Amino acid sequence: MFKIISNLIIPLMVLGIVIYGIRQRVNVYDVFIEGAKESFEMVISLFPCMLAMIFGINLFLKSNALNYFLNLLKPFFSYLNIPLEIIPMAIMRPISGSSSLAILNNLFQEYGPDSFIGRVGSVIQGSTETTFYVLTLYFGSVGIKKIRHALWVGLLVDLIGILVSIIIVGLFFQ
Repeated sequence: MFKIISNLIIPLMVLGIVIYGIRQRVNVYDVFIEGAKESFEMVISLFPCMLAMIFGINLFLKSNALNYFLNLLKPFFSYLNIPLEIIPMAIMRPISGSSSLAILNNLFQEYGPDSFIGRVGSVIQGSTETTFYVLTLYFGSVGIKKIRHALWVGLLVDLIGILVSIIIVGLFFQ
């Protein structure tokens, strides 16, 4: 029953919008084409921000900076009983959602989704934001240049989300 509803919800929404447009005597097709043109212009304006972000992520990953960073912090995380395996995901999450999701997938394959590491990774993925992505793409697309406070607040909230994820999963599943 739920599968049928989930398969029909978007087509029914589109149909409802078309019927509403027809009842309001709006040329639905022309309005759709106009919106598609506007979105194409928006995509073109977002492209430089996306390119810069992708370049930065690849530069960070290919430079092996993450491995050097992990080796420096290994004793600290061992002392706190924080699994070192989730740290790359926690670091990548504010930078790139797809990279952190790929890391989470690797954690699932290696340790299993029901393991402590898999659960912590899942909660981190769901309770943190891709802060740099949001700032780069959304702020850059509308021309906001002063992002200092938004950056620090976003990173602080990501850190709180990561720490609380580790604590909550540790309380309930370890």
